[in-house]
Amino acid sequence: MSQGEALRAKADKKAASSGGFSFFSSSSAKYEEAHDLYSQAGNQFKIDKQWKESGDMFCKAAEMSLKGDEKDDAANDFWTASKSYKKSNPELAVASLQRTIQLYKEKGKFRQAADREKEIAQILAQEGGDLNGALEAFEAAGELYSAEDAQATANGCFKEAAELAGTLQQYDRAVKHFEQVAQASLGSALTKYSVKDYYLKAGMCWLAGGDVVSTQRALSTYEQQDPTFSSTREAKFLHGITDAFDQGDAEAFTGAVAEFDRLTKLDNWKTGILLAIKRPIAEEPSLT
Repeated sequence: MSQGEALRAKADKKAASSGGFSFFSSSSAKYEEAHDLYSQAGNQFKIDKQWKESGDMFCKAAEMSLKGDEKDDAANDFWTASKSYKKSNPELAVASLQRTIQLYKEKGKFRQAADREKEIAQILAQEGGDLNGALEAFEAAGELYSAEDAQATANGCFKEAAELAGTLQQYDRAVKHFEQVAQASLGSALTKYSVKDYYLKAGMCWLAGGDVVSTQRALSTYEQQDPTFSSTREAKFLHGITDAFDQGDAEAFTGAVAEFDRLTKLDNWKTGILLAIKRPIAEEPSLT
């Protein structure tokens, strides 16, 4: 029997004895002892790189904390469990973080709940490969950060949500978040420089939806909200590809893309959206 298994057996025995009445010790003290033993077992399994077993033990520790009405401790235990689970079982990491979030919300700790929602989003986008779930988690985190007046962090989450929505071809949803972040960024000299990129991405998503009139209307709105936008390369590029799309001119579209890419390298996300825009006007989509 390994050291971790021995500690688990000792913790199980202590937990099983904690339900009965004793003149010599309270059940809450036994829950606390069981909690400490489960935590020790979790740490030992972590040392042994037995990640699922480690996570299981920290969840058991959390259950002991709940039985002792120690919700703050339980939230931390579930969070610790998620760190172990993340190494091998991302779906269990997400489930543990959801328990953490529930407990934080009950205690009014919304900033901490937002941090854990963001962590869920990152797990689902990377280890879990669930882009829809990641999108919803980034949105939830953004709303919680906004409620706590952490606007810069909220904007970061909404930007991530917008890009995921675009990747998933949920263009209306992407537009909503890009425009939301752009509007929030206009009032600060530190963030205003990024607004032209948010407008560019929003405009591309409008066009990817196939609605030229709405795209043109959106461009007009952006130029009213930020009078400097109309003179930027981003605005001129949007006008160029919108006109080419409207005329069904694949060659003009490709030329506008190549010219923009020559000075401002297109990233993978923008390239994917531009391919989606070009698809209706070209039998074999290619940006070159």
